[in-house]
Amino acid sequence: MTQQPVTEQHDYLPHRQIMIVLTGVAAGMLLAALDQSIVGTALPRIVSELGGLDKLSWVVTAYLLTSTAATPLWGKISDLYGRRVIFQAAIGIFLIGSVLSALSQDISMLIGFRAVQGLGAGGLMALAFSIIGDVIPPRERGRYQGYFGAVFGMSSVAGPLLGGFFTDGPGWRWIFWINLPIGIVSLLVTSWALRIPTVKRSHKIDYLGAALIVAGVACFLLYLDWAGNEMGWTAPGSLALLFGFVAITALFVLVELRASEPILPMRLFRNSVFSVGNAFTFLSGLAMFGGFIFLPVYLQAVQGFSPTKSGLALLPVVAGIFSTAISSGNIMTRTGRYKIFPILGAAVMLVALVLMARIGATTPYWQVAIYGFIFGAGLGFTMQTLVTAVQNAVDRSDMGTATSSTTFFRAMGAAIGTAIMGAVLNNRLATYLAEEFGGRAPTGAADANNVQAIQRLPEPIKSHVLDAFSRALDAVFLTAIPFVVVALIVAFFLKEIPLATRASEEEPVAMGGGL
Repeated sequence: MTQQPVTEQHDYLPHRQIMIVLTGVAAGMLLAALDQSIVGTALPRIVSELGGLDKLSWVVTAYLLTSTAATPLWGKISDLYGRRVIFQAAIGIFLIGSVLSALSQDISMLIGFRAVQGLGAGGLMALAFSIIGDVIPPRERGRYQGYFGAVFGMSSVAGPLLGGFFTDGPGWRWIFWINLPIGIVSLLVTSWALRIPTVKRSHKIDYLGAALIVAGVACFLLYLDWAGNEMGWTAPGSLALLFGFVAITALFVLVELRASEPILPMRLFRNSVFSVGNAFTFLSGLAMFGGFIFLPVYLQAVQGFSPTKSGLALLPVVAGIFSTAISSGNIMTRTGRYKIFPILGAAVMLVALVLMARIGATTPYWQVAIYGFIFGAGLGFTMQTLVTAVQNAVDRSDMGTATSSTTFFRAMGAAIGTAIMGAVLNNRLATYLAEEFGGRAPTGAADANNVQAIQRLPEPIKSHVLDAFSRALDAVFLTAIPFVVVALIVAFFLKEIPLATRASEEEPVAMGGGL
């Protein structure tokens, strides 16, 4: 299909003002990224104070559920009402959830307020990239994408560090209080420096579509959580949730095809860059979060690192992200081309996963650090490249919707990947423990799922458990490889449209509907 000439005025900002805006937007994005990792370290202390061990996983699941489900809604609403005020509303909701979480008196209250936090976080992640699309021409976006890669990477390191520091120091409630100064900075900077004209147009909110997407995502994430941890993948309750997800998704598509202002316009999927880019994002998300989650598990369970030290040990991953994100961004700015980077990123991630699938109980940390750097380098090639490509291929009136869709598909890939790899870890660990102990594991080995308990096991039980755990984690990394292979194949089908500059924005943009 051919896109019509863009008729809206593109008021891109000069470099100095862009850097100021980036400070506020990055602070807002940091809030959401940090809260994905900072809570995990504090969970044991939270449960000991508030109780509710049986509801422990919901402290994380509630946040993931609302943030994922709300992402497409934020993008569409920002297209209708303007980016700045909606971004600030997301910050406000997130901060309200943070304050209420810090004041929680029992585990049920904390779960509910974490859901409020997640509702705001869904807007922060998606709208941050949408704002960048508003204030920076596609051709110049590569210069700045390294900063966002660094924010995401640093949050994965700073989360466990800050979580451990606050839990052992002033108390776990400070993992929520720390959001206030960061959020206030973001509010002040965006209020002062962010000036984006809102194009006034008639609109009608797609309430039915919004309700269906929330219900569908809720069913699917609950299926992944309950089936993997409580009921089993083929239990009647699990299958009912899965059937509910499929039925609601089908109904959602039908509703969106008829809605005048759909939450997720089906016409965007006729845009090959949008559809192929989101397919790649989904597949890479499966593998990306598997590495971020299970590499620290290896460092803590097998290498015996503390949560704080394992966070520091992930710095090579961040260095890899930062180096390739900046270099690929600069090349994109000079050449206006992007297709090579998803291909390179998937290939490099594939090499990293093959290497990570070979680590064992006696592998020295310096080797793990090198593998982590390679893994981060692969991520750096892809994390923001696909966002820029999708933004460049759609009308500015669809900028928020298209950008939030990319964030949504990455989050769904992460949720599915984490569930699948968690199931592989538990299954393989049980099998390898039985092999290590000849089918009859000693009493002490029963604590193999407890990371801290492993390090307290006596020899030779400890060595056998560490071998079983490292073999199980190798299986986890092997599980991610097929997804990256498919992502690499998909990347070759990505249509390359030269990135628009400030001068070319008023020209028609050719856009292929097929491959």
